[in-house]
Amino acid sequence: MTARARIAVRRDNGFDLNLSLDLADGEVVALLGPNGAGKTTALRAMAGLLPLTDGRIVLDGRVLDDPADRVFVPPERRSVGVVFQDYLLFRHMSALDNVAFGLRARGAGRVQARAEALEWLRRVDLAEHADTRPRSLSGGQAQRVALARALATRPRLLLLDEPLAALDASTRMQVRSDLRHHLADYAGSALLVTHDPLDAMVLADRLVVVEDGRTVQEGTPTHVARHPRTDYVASLVGLNLYRGSAAGTTVLLEHGGQLTTAHPADGPVHIAFPPSAVGLHPREPDGSPRNTWPVTVAGIEQHADTVRVRLDGVPPVLADVTTAAVAELGLVPGRQLWAAVKATETRTYPS
Repeated sequence: MTARARIAVRRDNGFDLNLSLDLADGEVVALLGPNGAGKTTALRAMAGLLPLTDGRIVLDGRVLDDPADRVFVPPERRSVGVVFQDYLLFRHMSALDNVAFGLRARGAGRVQARAEALEWLRRVDLAEHADTRPRSLSGGQAQRVALARALATRPRLLLLDEPLAALDASTRMQVRSDLRHHLADYAGSALLVTHDPLDAMVLADRLVVVEDGRTVQEGTPTHVARHPRTDYVASLVGLNLYRGSAAGTTVLLEHGGQLTTAHPADGPVHIAFPPSAVGLHPREPDGSPRNTWPVTVAGIEQHADTVRVRLDGVPPVLADVTTAAVAELGLVPGRQLWAAVKATETRTYPS
């Protein structure tokens, strides 16, 4: 295990962060959560920019922070590289000198530092921009310079704070692909802080989801996407999620209503299905759907290539429909309809 941390930080505003993180060599862990969940606080603690109130951070067997033993290693003496959300490139320096800065700060001579920095710019396909200053770089180029600067010192732990957030949509896809390639070649551990589920799913080997300063779910991207355990995670991966009590193929929902599933279960469960599995009908449907209930349109918004409809009912539900269906069904707020979900489209797992 490269990094092991129990992070406890109490802020003056009353916020209390308490979570544990373990990162192995070659592993990319994404720390996901809504705004204010404590993601950036955790990253700053790992970097040494914020001391722990309690807990312990160990990297390659070396204790970096332990308030109980009065140990605190400052950021510049940790084998940690950081890529900040706004990159924090020095505007008066060229791309080459930005990358060389960390090497110089760790004692490398000017010639050696610039030579190694140029090699890193080659690795991120920016050697031709070695003399370019940050103001003349595109967002994607600036991100790659920041990544090269972080990796040039060969850190054992790489921290990335929303590294794609500053990019426009057209640039983000290519830079995400490039970043995935560079992370695959990185031998140390990487901690990615993000609120974007796609960044996490594409870049990370494992997800740690944080809400209100606590870990609420952890696992591979596939497992988390298929088995969300909180409303936030369900929303993140685009699923309808309910809690209830199962008796055979019937699930009595916690907040009213019931759903039929294809596979029997017993006891407390989560039940989930995608918005695309929800059919909308002007009147109660006949036929194969096992779950039907009256709903009222509460909101409509464009969602990727479809239209997402928010529906009040028992239970409330999200449905994805085509643009044509909006016109055919007369979908406006207040419109009363019937929702239908086949039992085979639902998935249950222990709560």
